[in-house]
Amino acid sequence: MSDASDGAAPRTVAEERSLGPMRRTIATRLQESYRNAVHVTASRDVDAESLLIAADALGEDVSLFDVLLRALSDALEEHPAFNATFEDGTHRLYEEHNVGVAMDIDAGLVTPVIADVSAKSVREIAAERRRLTVLVQQGEYDMNDLRGSTITVTNLGVLGVDSFTPVINPPEVAILGVGRIVERARPAAECVEFRRQLTLDLSFDHRVVDGAAAARFLATLAEHVENATQYTANGA
Repeated sequence: MSDASDGAAPRTVAEERSLGPMRRTIATRLQESYRNAVHVTASRDVDAESLLIAADALGEDVSLFDVLLRALSDALEEHPAFNATFEDGTHRLYEEHNVGVAMDIDAGLVTPVIADVSAKSVREIAAERRRLTVLVQQGEYDMNDLRGSTITVTNLGVLGVDSFTPVINPPEVAILGVGRIVERARPAAECVEFRRQLTLDLSFDHRVVDGAAAARFLATLAEHVENATQYTANGA
């Protein structure tokens, strides 16, 4: 079927795809997010050497991402305005750090929740993330696994993406995007050294928090990430 009009380049439809139920839900929520929130994204490059050392020291069942989740929780402790939702004109800050972790499946995107991250060691965070990953991959999760998040993290670094603009998961106030690890040169004493870095992208709702607050939050998160070997003591 061609939809070319007079004088226009011809376009022949190769295939038409209707959105499935999950994709329609995702589309509706993303549209709602952009309609209701004022999205701003702040980015920061972070030295990842300590993060990698910590993950390696904690064993093969612990990933860099698990250590990052613990660092995120510690940063939220100091900046609770981002561990929050905004609904009906009310900014609600939560005691628990319930982190939604975006996961890609054939039908679309789901965000299972690791509950109360601040109360877990890195190894416990890793075990819970693995458990949820298996549930999602096998399609055995239910809605309770997807509810109650206070902030979301999405990692496209594993797919080779350096930096991106993550979309806030309403009614949350913020979402953290994680880019890939890249080795970069930087000045050192009388030489140039190569260190591994990653980019963190924080999208936040400007109705609730300002850019300066987001910058301070990222600075605190960077500090925890760059000192991640602190988490190797007893798997803290």
